[in-house]
Amino acid sequence: MTPIVLTSENFQSEVLQSSEPVLVDFWAPWCAPCRAFSPVLDEIAAEASGFKVGKVNVDEQPELAASLRIMSIPTLILFKNGAPAGRTVGVQSKENVLALLK
Repeated sequence: MTPIVLTSENFQSEVLQSSEPVLVDFWAPWCAPCRAFSPVLDEIAAEASGFKVGKVNVDEQPELAASLRIMSIPTLILFKNGAPAGRTVGVQSKENVLALLK
C-alpha cells in the first residue's frame, strides 16, 4: 500500500479516528532529507500490517503542521487511539521507524 496523502480535510477520519496506529510523515518537496527518506517510508508502507502510513506536505497543509508543532522536517509522528504516541525528527533508518511502532 502506498502512503495516504493527508490533508486538513481527511486528517480527522484517517488519523484521529483510526482504529489502527497511523505513522504520519511531515515533509516538503524541496526538502532533500525528506526526498532521501521517502523510499524508506514507501517500503514500510508497502509492508504495513496492523498500521497505516500517511504523508502531510507541510507546504500545502501549513495549519495542520503548525497545530502539531512541526518545526523541522522530516518529522514522523505515530498516532495511537487518536493521540501522538511517538515522534522522530530527521532521516531515520527503517529499523528505527519500525522500533517506533512497537
